[in-house]
Amino acid sequence: MKVLILDGYNLMYRAYHANRFGQHHTIFNFFRSLRPIVEKFSPDKAYFVIEGVPVDNIELHADYKSNRQRAPGLFTDHKNVCIELIQSSFPITVIRHPNFEADDVVDGIIRYWHPTDDVTIVSSDTDFIQILNEFQGAKLWNPIKKQFIGTPEYDYVTWKALRGDSADAIPGIRGVGDKTAERMVNDASLLEAKLASDNNRQLFERNLALIRFSRLEEEMDVLEVSTPEKSWELVRSTFRDYEFNSIVNEKSWTKFVDTFDSLWSPGN
Repeated sequence: MKVLILDGYNLMYRAYHANRFGQHHTIFNFFRSLRPIVEKFSPDKAYFVIEGVPVDNIELHADYKSNRQRAPGLFTDHKNVCIELIQSSFPITVIRHPNFEADDVVDGIIRYWHPTDDVTIVSSDTDFIQILNEFQGAKLWNPIKKQFIGTPEYDYVTWKALRGDSADAIPGIRGVGDKTAERMVNDASLLEAKLASDNNRQLFERNLALIRFSRLEEEMDVLEVSTPEKSWELVRSTFRDYEFNSIVNEKSWTKFVDTFDSLWSPGN
């Protein structure tokens, strides 16, 4: 089975920061870019994964992602429209866990539902590289660079726990950069020497817990999962109200519908 997993907020933020022409630019950019992604990978099953609150990580590290700017109100409004439309009318399963990040849910979808399937994750978030280390059938497509991300020849989680992640306000071990971390991952003696200090070991072990995706085996039944109904007239009517003329004209609309119609099945 070919499975497509879309990192929802990642794609919607990309749409928000793209061409800002028009009052509803995020919605337009998002749906205009979504169709060619689905067409390119032609999946049998598609998921759109959105964020919950990372309760465990915040409890472990109070500053976790505290450096992130609050989303603008306009983005929040546009994001909600995108999610509601997909939830109601698209053959794409919107999925969320209230107490875990989208990253953890993506790992759970692959680990417990599709461990041997051909899975493509669409995201510019490099945290997903750890999945490449573990699942041979998983691929990571960066929609900004428009290329697949290669699997590193070292354990990504250990490497990142050593160097930290400034984007998530996770400090690394002092004096350890990208190249030093890679050498340490590949040389156990170097790693142990660096972790001989109690402070370094505690920081490293905490970072491992923050960076490694949570195992949601007991949580998969708690997931919030959409049950859409086929309703292209609702979608087209909404797009017309927003004056998305380049999507709703007869030629483009037929192509739009045809791309997604192949996903309508009892399993979607």
